This record gives sequence, C-alpha cells and structure tokens, in this order.
Amino acid sequence: MKIALIGLGDIAIKAHLPVLSQLPNVEWVFCTRNPQRLQQLAKQYHVTETYTDYRELAKAGIDAVMIHSATSSHPMLAAFFLNLGLPVFVDKPLADNYEQCERLYDLAESKQAPLFMGFNRRYIPLYKQHLSGVSIDTKREEHVPAEQLSSGPLLSLRWEKHRHGLPGEGRTFIFDDFIHPLDSINVNANIDLEDLYITCQSASVGSQLQLGRLDVQWQQNGALFHASMNRQHGATMETVSANYKNVSYRFDSFTEGSRWQNNIEKRLKLADWTPMLAAKGFHAMAEHWLDVVISGKQELALTQRNLHSHLLAEYLVSQVK
Repeated sequence: MKIALIGLGDIAIKAHLPVLSQLPNVEWVFCTRNPQRLQQLAKQYHVTETYTDYRELAKAGIDAVMIHSATSSHPMLAAFFLNLGLPVFVDKPLADNYEQCERLYDLAESKQAPLFMGFNRRYIPLYKQHLSGVSIDTKREEHVPAEQLSSGPLLSLRWEKHRHGLPGEGRTFIFDDFIHPLDSINVNANIDLEDLYITCQSASVGSQLQLGRLDVQWQQNGALFHASMNRQHGATMETVSANYKNVSYRFDSFTEGSRWQNNIEKRLKLADWTPMLAAKGFHAMAEHWLDVVISGKQELALTQRNLHSHLLAEYLVSQVK
C-alpha cells in the first residue's frame, strides 16, 4: 500500500510520523513545499519518493492520502484527491466552515471515496477501557470485559480543555481548538441546535475583544453533556468527568484517573511503558484509518458524527459574535 503525506509541519512531525513509520506493509510518500524539511524527514524516515507539488501525486500511483497542512488548505487538497477517487485523511477540522464540509462529504459520496477525520480523542485507550456510552461503536471498538466497564446508562459527560493566555478570534478558536471537546461529547451526533445552552466570555487583547472562554451544554436521553474551553486558564490542561448511577470517573490525563464507587476511590492507569502517542489515541486511529483505506469505505456513524460536529461548530460561531 502506498500512501502520501501532505504537509510536514509540527502535528505531522510530533504526532503522526512516529506512529505511521512503524506500520507494516505501507510505502510512504512525502509532500511539502519546504524542500529542506522534505529532505531532512525523508532521510530520517527512509522515504525515497518526495514531492513539493501535491498535484504531481496524481501520477505517483498512491492508494490514499493524508493531509496535515494548515486548515485553510484542507478543502482544496481534499477535493483534489477525492476527485481522483482516493481515500482521504484530514486532520481536524475538515474546514473552518460547515458549508465546505458538507460539499466535501457530498463529493466523497459521489466518488465513493471515504473521507476520514483525525479526531484522536475518540480513540483514547484508557477511556475506552473504563467508560461506556461515550463513543460511537465502530469496527475498531475494543472488546472490554464487562467488569471493567461502568454499569448502567451514562448520566453525564464533561470534557474540559483549557489553555493559558491564549484568547482568540471566534471562528479559529472554535474550529481549530474547541472542536476537540465539542466532538468528544457529541457521541450521539444528532442534538438539535436549539437545544444547546451556550455561555461565553470575551477577553481584551490590546484594543480588540477576543473570545476567552466558551461553554456548551445539552441534555439528551437523560444524560447531561458539557464541553468547556477557557483560554485564560491558569494552566494548559484537559480533564474528563463521567457519571453513572453511583459510579463516577475523573481523568486528569490520558494515562491516569480515578473511579469512585461506594465512597471508595480506585486509581486507574494504563499499563506501564504504554507509548505516549498510543495513550493519546494516535496508534488506534492510524490502524482504523488503514482499515478504511483497505475496505474503501467508512462507517456511516462516523461520517454523520464528523458532519454534525462541524455543524455544531458553525452554529457556535454564529452565536458568539
């Protein structure tokens, strides 16, 4: 299998290449406009085929493409390769507006080519080991012994992702960053926009007002869902809380957390020596992506969730102006 990687910036270097380079039976092709970085990374990962123009990949005999470039270039690049009938992976977000997302998924359907989104938080192994009802079932859903899973229906899910000293323009704040906690609580992918409860805080940056904090809540099927991002927080951090009947969980990292039952706390953690990128879901996400490439199709539930999370993001932009 021959797969091209387009855009070799920080996210590709830090999160994707260390994982992808370990996958068997895949020949990688690198593409970036920076010739020095291209040469350096090709040498480091023993890649022999490289390009500085993505259009040349149309003649390279590739089986799929992964797009890790800036958000503004995602729609153009994704459309180019979907029109070739190739499976396409795009780091979140697919675009910075819902209209382009919808057009791209219409194109993917017309070309019968899967369009895969890189939401690594859907694959966090620690959460999948202990929480039930917080993700859409897929072919890659791990089998977990019943005694490890929380019992009863999910009653609440709260996902907080905070940053320090980083207020920003609303659309960028929401599509490039807030979409992480938003998608992570959007497990049913069918909430009505009118059912959202939205609160936000502005922040003064010089002479401009920017978005400092955003909270979104809704209730569905008896469960409460809450996504929160404060970019004026005292520290950069991420926490996840989930509650079931008389059972509560809290995770302050991707590797450790706590479960409370009968007033007793039990510490939870991943197995020793679990690689950091595996703990962050990148290994499982890469394996799922390869399954999609091989099968040539993606589960409808994932496509619907991808679209709905971007729809929620677009609605939030309209509400915080």
